[in-house]
Amino acid sequence: FTVYGLLCATIKDSQHGKWTISDKPKLSPKRNEDNHSVKEPSAPAMGSEARKAAHVNQTIPVKYESNPSPSVKRKRETEEAGWNLSSSDDETPAPAPKKEPKKSDVNPKKKKTEDKRPPSPHGTSYYKEEPADFFETNLLSMNDMYRFYLNKVTGIPKKFNTGALHIKEILSPMFGTLKESVQFNYCFDIPWMVEQYPPEFRDKPVILVHGEKRESKARLIQQAKPYPHIRFCQISCVKIVVAFCRKMMLLWYEEGFRVIILTSNLIRADWYQKTQGMWMSPLYPRLPEGSPGTAGESPTNFKSDLLEYLEAYRAPELAECIDRIKQHDLSETRVYLIGSTPGRYQGPAMEKWGHLRLRKLLSEHTKPVQNEERWHVLGQFSSIGSMGLDKTKWLAAEFQRTLTTLGKAGKSLVYPSVENVRTSLEGYPAGGSLPYSIQTAQKQLWLHSYFHGWHADVTGRSNAMPHIKTYMRVSPDFTQLAWFLVTSANLSKAAWGALEKNNTQVMVRSYELGVLYLPSAFNMSTFPVEKNVFPASSSSKGFPVPFDLPPQHYSSKEQPWIWNIPYTQAPDTHGNVWVPS
Repeated sequence: FTVYGLLCATIKDSQHGKWTISDKPKLSPKRNEDNHSVKEPSAPAMGSEARKAAHVNQTIPVKYESNPSPSVKRKRETEEAGWNLSSSDDETPAPAPKKEPKKSDVNPKKKKTEDKRPPSPHGTSYYKEEPADFFETNLLSMNDMYRFYLNKVTGIPKKFNTGALHIKEILSPMFGTLKESVQFNYCFDIPWMVEQYPPEFRDKPVILVHGEKRESKARLIQQAKPYPHIRFCQISCVKIVVAFCRKMMLLWYEEGFRVIILTSNLIRADWYQKTQGMWMSPLYPRLPEGSPGTAGESPTNFKSDLLEYLEAYRAPELAECIDRIKQHDLSETRVYLIGSTPGRYQGPAMEKWGHLRLRKLLSEHTKPVQNEERWHVLGQFSSIGSMGLDKTKWLAAEFQRTLTTLGKAGKSLVYPSVENVRTSLEGYPAGGSLPYSIQTAQKQLWLHSYFHGWHADVTGRSNAMPHIKTYMRVSPDFTQLAWFLVTSANLSKAAWGALEKNNTQVMVRSYELGVLYLPSAFNMSTFPVEKNVFPASSSSKGFPVPFDLPPQHYSSKEQPWIWNIPYTQAPDTHGNVWVPS
């Protein structure tokens, strides 16, 4: 059942997306939402190596049977340092389902040819080639006012992709003559990634910034052997976290430099039938020779904040990147950087990272609006950590205080329901990237009253399950935004930080990265919500919120998607049921 996490495992384990079946699934150690292991008596914390056993268990979901009788193996729930971490979190590998045998399965399997694509858990149409008109040939349809873009999605009408971006377009000559790139990410499929570069840039130097160790690091290096232009940068970690870097591209051109902050892994499955988001910077030109390192700063202090975030990785291999950024003019940037880096922080350092950083920016750069107490706070995410036994433990305490800076408001949390997943383009396998576990869910049933379903008719993506994470404050009539944030940070204390020692210290467990849009940086009082996101128009002034407003509360029959329980009452869009083992 953990198709998405196992896809990462399979790719990282040098299988390049091949899908295998095991009759005896093995359990891998639990990992929290922000990708570090949770201590468990049966298996040591192995960092990213926890995924290595998973690839042999990977399989497609079970085909629909009229009288299925699944058995579910539960993993032992553990706690760590009071954080109640669980396997509910972002991009987490776990046991795969057994395939229900059919009479036809007893026949000998045909040997695969080398050029045949592996079976896909995302349906028979997943590997179809993109139509000839799938990609943009110019930038005329791009709306560069906000520089916030969704990814292209296969299987939806063309108009909903006009102005969205695929990775091939991001790396194409449309945006510059690429000389070198740096890819920060959690999950890599190196052969697939290389294919996304156009032929003329395919041998240009690439640095992969990763947090792999031991065997998984060796496998990543092995995967890159056919590509001598690829180098590696392994980030260090502190005791409270296993180090996984978040998703960012640094692109160096003949013409200048560009930053992309995104929500997608560098694997095929993340770029075709999921809803993802990204911020693409302007093209930053080089500063005149002899300019001081502090030159080229933006009104949002983006340059210094980006440099501080990169320095927090403590990686010597990034020193050259840091020096290069100092030589460029980032003054046109209109967004604020919101990052998280692992550690315990006191004093002024508490406001550098996580939700306290967001609180500081909101308090300094937003102004009260009329009836602000009636403005809604919306959070939308693909993973949920442990919130505690009641809302006062974190969500309705320190985190709510941050999100409702300068006013009080109700909260709406957008997270896919079981029916959303079942009827999605990918079917039940889409739930593999929505890792909310039954163990965590049972401890916080109070949270579910906040849940609203995933509906995105405005962007044509109601059936493309979200891997994007967004937070915003919206007016009572849902036509105006007070602010908008796109980020890697899911709904968890690990990602956003939690106060300790009578609020004199904050602990953050993971690396996260996002950008905050504030109207003041655009000389506006609020952002109007765009009613017609696609096809994109360069003349539009509205903000392209990726899902429908107002959000729709779950019906009485709907339940949040939980990835480690079976769903056998109805098949998904590909005739599969979901039977975890």
